[in-house]
Amino acid sequence: MTNWKKRSPQEIQERIKAALKQNRSFYEEPILGMPASYLDSRIFPKDSPILKGAPFLQTLINNPNHIGCHTLTQSEETFKGTQEIERDLLEIVACDIFKAEKGKFDGYVASGGTEANIQAVWIYREYYKQEFKAKHEEIVILCSEDTHYSLSKASNLLAIDIRRIPVDPENRNMDMKGISLVLKESMAAGKKYIIFNCNMMTTMFGSVDNLDLVVSELKKTGLEYKIHLDCAYGGFFYPFSKPDSNLNFEHQAVTSITVDAHKMVQAPYGTGIFLIRKGFIDYTHNHDASYVKGEDYTLIGSRSGANAIAVWMILNTYGKYGWQEKSFILKRRTDWLCEKLDELGIDYYRNSFSNIVAIKAPFITKEIAEKYYLVPDNHHKPKWYKLIVMDHVDLEQLEPLLGDLSGVSETV
Repeated sequence: MTNWKKRSPQEIQERIKAALKQNRSFYEEPILGMPASYLDSRIFPKDSPILKGAPFLQTLINNPNHIGCHTLTQSEETFKGTQEIERDLLEIVACDIFKAEKGKFDGYVASGGTEANIQAVWIYREYYKQEFKAKHEEIVILCSEDTHYSLSKASNLLAIDIRRIPVDPENRNMDMKGISLVLKESMAAGKKYIIFNCNMMTTMFGSVDNLDLVVSELKKTGLEYKIHLDCAYGGFFYPFSKPDSNLNFEHQAVTSITVDAHKMVQAPYGTGIFLIRKGFIDYTHNHDASYVKGEDYTLIGSRSGANAIAVWMILNTYGKYGWQEKSFILKRRTDWLCEKLDELGIDYYRNSFSNIVAIKAPFITKEIAEKYYLVPDNHHKPKWYKLIVMDHVDLEQLEPLLGDLSGVSETV
């Protein structure tokens, strides 16, 4: 246990008030050298009554810029108060959820999981280039075919190949044979350096990759490899529904992790989180950012300090045990839904520790998909439709869906 405990609304407000006092204020001080200011006062007036008792909004209009990486030794001191809260947030996520050692990680609040995944691949590409003189064509991204499309973006932007490993269409798992075959094909194509992306709850299916199997097969090759965990969706759910999971920093093969707060945490969009073991983010150190104190290591550069405040507020409102309880409730709702689907004889996929349920397309009519905003795996020729038991999805919303599905199941 580190910083993650339940705090009262008053404690949260006082902590953020103190942080804003530590920041230099565009309202009160002659900040002349920065290309920024407070939010436009004609649209966002400082004395608006909506700001009373609303520390996130207060931070938003003060407009702190969290450029750089604040887990390192130096950062822009103009906003040091809210930067400290970002450090507290990163420590909660890295240490309390993903079991990192205190002080043994770096990270930042990114714009989302896509950016965080690209940041990871960028770091590893530069690591291989600087430490092994690797050429771009010798580096490859490996991942399952269910992996998020952000890895394809990373491949395109960073000019390195990507190869996808097939999964079983029913259990959504990679197997030893599939991993081994893609590794052999990669080696035959001259690949010497591997960036392997493992998933904690894929976007479409909520499936979880077998990290130990992946590591076993990678070791057989004798190649250099680094493993990134994409926990963008599952990072704030799976570690609580399956607390004995080894998808965390206690596993020595794991070097970096992506997690999104604007999914399960219900924070504003733009609150992805990137975490990596100490020493690796240095490979993307941009010395050209010389006008920024501490310079920059991140893909995004300037970013809103208010987003870090929002996530910190939410996690500290619940505390560790409150979050466990919230996750338990959502898992139990999902269990209930799957029990009802079983009774109706409807075919679906669900990882038993996930709150994502993917139903086979023959059981979903166009009308049902549109009525309940179910998301297909492919809009052109869907094989599956997913639904996610989020905080707003209670049994009263699920019962009408089950009623509609019961009519379809009789005809399939």
